[in-house]
Amino acid sequence: MESAALFRPFSYSSLDRPSLNLPLSPLQITLVSFFRYPVDQRKKNSWIRRRRIPLLHLRRHFRPLVFACQSPLNKEIINNAASSWPPPSPPPILPNWKPPRALWRGLTALILAGRVIYRPLTGRIHLRNTLQQLERVGPRSVGVCLLTSAFVGMAFTIQFVREFTRLGLQRSVGGVLALAFARELSPVITSVVVAGRICSAYAAELGTLQVSEQTASLRILFTRPVDYLVAPRVLACSIALPFLTFLCFTVGLASSALLADAVFGVSINIILGSARRALRPWDLISSMIKSLVFGGIISVVSCAWGVTTLGGAKDVGETTTSAVVISIVSIFIADFALSYLFFQGAGDSLKYAMG
Repeated sequence: MESAALFRPFSYSSLDRPSLNLPLSPLQITLVSFFRYPVDQRKKNSWIRRRRIPLLHLRRHFRPLVFACQSPLNKEIINNAASSWPPPSPPPILPNWKPPRALWRGLTALILAGRVIYRPLTGRIHLRNTLQQLERVGPRSVGVCLLTSAFVGMAFTIQFVREFTRLGLQRSVGGVLALAFARELSPVITSVVVAGRICSAYAAELGTLQVSEQTASLRILFTRPVDYLVAPRVLACSIALPFLTFLCFTVGLASSALLADAVFGVSINIILGSARRALRPWDLISSMIKSLVFGGIISVVSCAWGVTTLGGAKDVGETTTSAVVISIVSIFIADFALSYLFFQGAGDSLKYAMG
């Protein structure tokens, strides 16, 4: 009786189901037969009754049977064991919630910015791509930036000279124009023009690469997409934009002086002398810092929006539009923050501009 209790066959139906498992250790399970012989439950002390299944494809089919040697000493362990294996995974906290694409892209932009800052410190720069993008952002964008700056300078000259002449403040016109161009107009106008021209191109290019799975091909070739695609574009924009800003400042102030002399009779020497007395080195330095930050914003936003593009050609167009809009809005927000940080308290630049 004791030996019969030690060897009790277990039903195969419980082993068939994946959600159930015997609460036994591997040492307690012994493989007795490779074929299944169902137990006759009508006779309590019977051992095995063989049952054949009808012919299947000219062969007799038998089911495997596993018998387990159960020891009465381990009843407590068996009864306390888990009833199912593997244990069910906990339900998700928010099963139907998906992060908004704007939040996802914003986090991607922050991650890309951190990785791009880290890459040059470790010397991981693709020099050839960086030079190509530098040529694309700098020399190829000079014409449209200078043309825009010249006409904006002449438009501001018309408004300033008319009002200041009526008040008898012709000698301060050059100082006002120089401060406006150096602190605000030149970096903002240059960045907006570059955002319209370069940001759209970057977002469309990287979006097309992402949709066509060419970025995955780069990973297969053991090439980091951040080093090969993103870092050269960010470095090129951040380097080229300060130089474009300085050129736009020069052309804008020169066009303003020429228009004031030709239309309103204010001498060029008066305009340039007033501008020289009003400007301080910090004005030009702050302008370069602003343009550097704006270049980073344009390139990081365009690259982040491009590499997170999903879908097809329609999504690439929507990504390009969204990248340009977000870049321009971010430029204005960053301009306010930097202006508030750089220029605090009462200024005295116009006092020196009047001579």
